[in-house]
Amino acid sequence: MANLKIGVIGLPGKWSSEVLADAVAEKTGYRLLLDMAEVKLDTESKTLTYKNIDLTQLDALIVKKISAEYSPHVLDKLELLRVAENRGVRVFSRAENILRLIDRLSCTVTLCNHDIPMPPTQVTESIDEAIKIVEQYQEAVFKPLYSTKARGMFIAKASTAATELKRQITEFSASNPMMYIQKKIELPGQDLGMVFLGNEYLGCYARVSQNSAWNTTINSGGKYANYQADDELIALAHKAQAPFNMDFTTVDVAQTPDGPVVFEVSAFGGFRGAKEGIGINAANLYVDYVVEQVLQGKQV
Repeated sequence: MANLKIGVIGLPGKWSSEVLADAVAEKTGYRLLLDMAEVKLDTESKTLTYKNIDLTQLDALIVKKISAEYSPHVLDKLELLRVAENRGVRVFSRAENILRLIDRLSCTVTLCNHDIPMPPTQVTESIDEAIKIVEQYQEAVFKPLYSTKARGMFIAKASTAATELKRQITEFSASNPMMYIQKKIELPGQDLGMVFLGNEYLGCYARVSQNSAWNTTINSGGKYANYQADDELIALAHKAQAPFNMDFTTVDVAQTPDGPVVFEVSAFGGFRGAKEGIGINAANLYVDYVVEQVLQGKQV
């Protein structure tokens, strides 16, 4: 058992956060699951505290979940972790790396710059341009820049009456000024989650649609299943996640008639998909990896 103090940043009471904290406790004898909403930064003393625990005195922090929902406010929480990093605390994954994935547009730009195939996507603040994009795509998915599990997304159709289409887009634009518009592609009833730990591929699970929902997310009734990805698909996912330098992540991929496309690289990865779809205990593997990394750092 490693004599280390490793905290888990997550959501107390939520399965993946609790499982990770339990795995840390089992391997180190120390259990701390903390919610960033209760963390305080003091710039004078350069301390980051949670219920009187100085997080800058820990050996490491593992970020499982930074907030229940994504928003620009999440970026502020991640900035606080940079103070801990500056004081020598290892953060998995590093705050600046997570920052680049929380914002959907930031992730997309990085994937685009590395020539990763994605669904046709356009971004604009212009409602008139957005209408033209829908007419071009015929069906388009409008996605908030900060969201998970398809929350806040809607499908716009060129067949919709012009006045109604403009109303829908205007309503979306009110809370999402920078509109992220992606061509709706036909999925074969599933999409894939390809899991990586420390840049190494662990396996692939499928999210399989169980109803007529347009997306395969578990929130919409999808179910996890095992999937044997071929070498070409694994190479694509590996290339997609590499620029982000994440310690643990999942690459969301879909097979289309024109070849595979990448939807996004996850800021936190999916423990439940890995367990139910692949049959691996990602929490245990992740903690083993973190402990090894921290101990190696202490030996340097």
